[in-house]
Amino acid sequence: MSEVTKRALEQSLKNLLLKKPLTKITINDITEDCGINRMTFYYHFKDIYDLVEWSCLEDARKALEEKKTHDTWQEGFLNIFEAVLANKPFVMNVYRCVDREQVEKYLKPLTDGLIMGVIDEQSTGITVRDEDKEFIARIYSYVFIGIMLDWIKGDMKEDPRLIIDKLALLIKDSVSDALNRFKL
Repeated sequence: MSEVTKRALEQSLKNLLLKKPLTKITINDITEDCGINRMTFYYHFKDIYDLVEWSCLEDARKALEEKKTHDTWQEGFLNIFEAVLANKPFVMNVYRCVDREQVEKYLKPLTDGLIMGVIDEQSTGITVRDEDKEFIARIYSYVFIGIMLDWIKGDMKEDPRLIIDKLALLIKDSVSDALNRFKL
């Protein structure tokens, strides 16, 4: 039942974001739209931003599923773009109402999971310290997040497939090259 309630709260928030900005939405608005009491909201989330973060992470988790390998990272990244696009009113409202650092915080776990899956796969048979793998992942994460934020800022007009194709061309073999540079 807990998951159902969280999903209902998420849907209420998304419904309300079609009508007004995130900064004007209250917990009372969400609970009234959802048909539950405030204490039920607080049982699941500490505040609205906690609900926003959970919603972003859940959407991303579904988008990525098992798309964390060298051969599927492009599909995983495309799924993230498509999940963001499918929730455009929600994402644009959040993007306009919170600072860039907060949006990066939402995107970072998504990209980190995707990139670490690729790095772990590519490092098979290569001895590389975990901190070096994390450093490599952080660099790619900054690239992916920057591209995603620029795309959101541009009102999501550019075709995500073209973005991913360009990115794939640019970084072809670079993960394995980076790992080889750090091997012990």
